[in-house]
Amino acid sequence: MQLSMKCSVAVHCLLFIWEAGPTTRVTSTLLAQSTGCNPVVIRNVLSALKKAGLITVARGRGGAALCRDPQQITLWQIYRALDPRGVPELIGIHPCDDRPCPVARNIRRVLRRPYREIGQAVARTMEGITLASLIEDLEHPDPDT
Repeated sequence: MQLSMKCSVAVHCLLFIWEAGPTTRVTSTLLAQSTGCNPVVIRNVLSALKKAGLITVARGRGGAALCRDPQQITLWQIYRALDPRGVPELIGIHPCDDRPCPVARNIRRVLRRPYREIGQAVARTMEGITLASLIEDLEHPDPDT
């Protein structure tokens, strides 16, 4: 029951892009060094973020930059860029529909509504978290966390 780790890698990349600002050409190699991920993984993450309209990537020499103000980028948008299905698979249901047990035959129907509500709550929470708030946490850490 874990959100994709690609989401945290994407947030790492976006924070790095913000921090590096216009002074550094942020490439997949540089991001790979910072995240500890393979450059191919980073390129895939950057491609998804670009497709979602969250970043631009310069042709040729490379270099990523934010397309929007960090206040306009939500954690939900970042997550959806990497997993367009959203969170329906956040909590899975084991396959057992074909068993003779009445619980097994109905478990999917019984769990559909509460799992949908959980997914909606996660989406609402992620919509309320902006890249700007994450930048604030990065630049001004709470000593109690």
